[in-house]
Amino acid sequence: MDCLCVFDAHCDTISRCWREYEGLDHNTGMISLERTAGFKRYCQFFALWTADGYTGYPLGGDSVERAYCALLRCFKDQIARNRNKIVQCRTAREAEQANRQGRAAAFLTVEGGELLGCDPARLEQTAADGVVAINLTWNHANALSGSSLEEPERGLSPLGRQFMAKMEALHILVDVSHLSEAGFWDVAGLAKRPILASHSNAKSVWNHIRNLTDGQITAIIENQGVIGLNFYRDFVGGSQDLDMLRAHLDRILELGGAANVGLGGDWDGCDVIDALPSIDKLSRLYEHLLCHGYNETVVRDLFYNNLMRVVSQR
Repeated sequence: MDCLCVFDAHCDTISRCWREYEGLDHNTGMISLERTAGFKRYCQFFALWTADGYTGYPLGGDSVERAYCALLRCFKDQIARNRNKIVQCRTAREAEQANRQGRAAAFLTVEGGELLGCDPARLEQTAADGVVAINLTWNHANALSGSSLEEPERGLSPLGRQFMAKMEALHILVDVSHLSEAGFWDVAGLAKRPILASHSNAKSVWNHIRNLTDGQITAIIENQGVIGLNFYRDFVGGSQDLDMLRAHLDRILELGGAANVGLGGDWDGCDVIDALPSIDKLSRLYEHLLCHGYNETVVRDLFYNNLMRVVSQR
């Protein structure tokens, strides 16, 4: 669909390129510039992420910084190799300019504060590297907070509060996907800027620990943040077709989130639903929603505009 504008809040494509020695232009994964070439406009959050065994760097001591630097080099190298097709962006204005030029806009994020040593002192350099959002935790609890899977009862530590405050001062979005519910409510109570849940679904539709309660969704709506719909089959639940994914969208819309829901496919980081095996198949979701009577303005906002708004407000 040549008229499709896409802004997606989460992929692990850079980690995959690093592990598989593949390029961003053409690869065997879910996202490539070849796959996205047909989009009218395309913006993507590219996460830097690692865990033991995934990039060869154990997460301990100075190896954490080496892991971050290796992934950052991979990202920068892929952007440089494909500069005629994609450009790193830090602001909504830069992204819109890139899209007008026919280039994709690449935003850099970090998944898991442990990749930065949970150290607020590293955030200024991280911002200088162009990072626009950080998940405080991945699956594992860390010095900042518990996660949804480990120590879910533990909220932000004093260090976590300091880390978050420094992030907001540097205009880095706080990403609450993977965070413990206790940590989420700490973030919600402290946030002065929009909150991002880059790849999370509705727990009232499918009761998975990684999904958001109605209360959490409502808090993000009231905060004027955004929730990226996750296509991971375990989080969507039930059948692996578009109807089940649509149920998560419907719940967010029912709670008043038409301006607060986007795409967060979790591409190259999981087994996505059968209906959306790669990013170039997103037209299926767009057409599915229109065929089921969704207002096209709501669908366009879901696919592009809502995330662009939050980026412009960070």
